[in-house]
Amino acid sequence: MNAVLTAGMLEFRAMTPEDIDAVMQIELQAYPHPWTRVIFRDCLKAGYHGIIAAQDGREIGYAMLSVAVGEAHLLNLCIHPLQQGRGHGRQLLNRVFEEASRRGAETLFLEVRASNRIAQSLYVESGFNQIGMRPAYYPDDRGREDALVFAKQLFGSWDD
Repeated sequence: MNAVLTAGMLEFRAMTPEDIDAVMQIELQAYPHPWTRVIFRDCLKAGYHGIIAAQDGREIGYAMLSVAVGEAHLLNLCIHPLQQGRGHGRQLLNRVFEEASRRGAETLFLEVRASNRIAQSLYVESGFNQIGMRPAYYPDDRGREDALVFAKQLFGSWDD
């Protein structure tokens, strides 16, 4: 998918290996324990679907989605820290719902840091339910942090 889709002020397109430099610039600013360039490259090589969110031609966020056997897993969703709080994360998440549904997923899963209350609010407001916890899942400065596991049933069409 190379077409650019517009949702409000954001444009969405499929991530390519050429986007990894821009993605890494955002990733390094957003997270104290970021993914590596190799992780993004390997996800794309494995056939996972990366989504770039752009505004005025500039990348401001991304998501990485894995879909198999009717289930999708949102592996990463990030908006540049200077662009957060403007509804861009919600728009990108809605694009993830659309893409997961288009690829045949009926359920979308994700993990979120137990300390990330803002992301948890976005997910709950978007119809996710907490279904579990993964102890010591994420690295943090004090060792490891728990992840909360969320799931959402995907119904209907996401054509806006």
